[in-house]
Amino acid sequence: MEQTRIVKIVILGSSGVGKSSIINRYINNDWNQDVQTTLGAAFMDKFVSYRGRNFKFQIWDTAGQEKYGPLAQMYYRDADVAILVYDSTDKHTFAGLKTWHMELSEKGPKNLILAIVGNKVELSDEQEVSESEGERYARKHGAIFKATSAKENTGIDELFENIMDDLLDHSVIEETHDMNTSKLVHPRKQQNEEVNRRCC
Repeated sequence: MEQTRIVKIVILGSSGVGKSSIINRYINNDWNQDVQTTLGAAFMDKFVSYRGRNFKFQIWDTAGQEKYGPLAQMYYRDADVAILVYDSTDKHTFAGLKTWHMELSEKGPKNLILAIVGNKVELSDEQEVSESEGERYARKHGAIFKATSAKENTGIDELFENIMDDLLDHSVIEETHDMNTSKLVHPRKQQNEEVNRRCC
C-alpha cells in the first residue's frame, strides 16, 4: 500500500487578497463572498491522490493583518510549501507579497517549494498587476506561478497539481547530492539558474 505523504502548506499574503477563499474553493469547492477575516491562523486538511502517490495536505491559512505578522513564523518555519498570494487588482498587495518573500528567504526553511499566486483575475477591468509581471517575478525566483479566481474556480486545482509535481520532482532530487558541495538542489531553481546562465 502506498504511504501517504504529509505536506505542510502555509498560505501568506496581505489581508483581503483571497487566501481563505482559495483554500475554501480547493477543499470544499465553495466560494463565499462574505468570508470572515482570518484571525491568527486557520487550519484545514485534504487527502489527495496524484500520479500514483497519496498526499495529506495540512494547510495553514494565516491572517494578513500586520499585527499578526510576527505569528506567521510559527507556521512557515517547518513548512514544505509556501503559497504567496496577491490581489491582481491591487498593486500594493504585490509589494506586500515581495516583503513576505524576503522574510521567507531570510527565516524560512531551506528548499521550500514556493508558489506565487495572483488572485481575482475575473475582475479583468480592474487589473493593476499584469499576469506577465507576476509570472516574471515567479520565474526569477524559481517559483510556481498561477493566476487564479477563487470566485470562478479558475486555476485553483492546477495550482495544487503544480505543487504536487514539484513535490514529486523534489523527492527525486533529494536523493541526488551535488558531489562538490553536498547541497540539495531544488529542481525548479536549478532549471531557472540554467536559463539565466544561457541568457546574457
